[in-house]
Amino acid sequence: MNAVVLENPVAELLFSSLAKDPDLGEIIEMFVEAMPSRVRDMQNQFDNQDWDQLARLAHQLKGAAGSYGFDQITPYAARLEKGIRNALPQHDIRKSYEELIDVCGRIRIGG
Repeated sequence: MNAVVLENPVAELLFSSLAKDPDLGEIIEMFVEAMPSRVRDMQNQFDNQDWDQLARLAHQLKGAAGSYGFDQITPYAARLEKGIRNALPQHDIRKSYEELIDVCGRIRIGG
């Protein structure tokens, strides 16, 4: 199993568009703190080639990310989900997966 790196020091960090809302700060923080676990879950499904479960996780992340103000994640999660649902070649799914993992690794608490 290949380790997923959750940080790309060259890439732009991503902050929630809702970070300045005092009522949402705590749940946004929880979302960011849970991201490494989500990434591990996706990595496990990818490594096991459990495409149905990986598509479900991408679908869930697509909705959750937008709800927490991380709209930048949504198109990456949607691309992975769609690629799996459309039975694209594995190298295309891998590319979408790697892009999603990269963007997930750039989210941060604060703004």
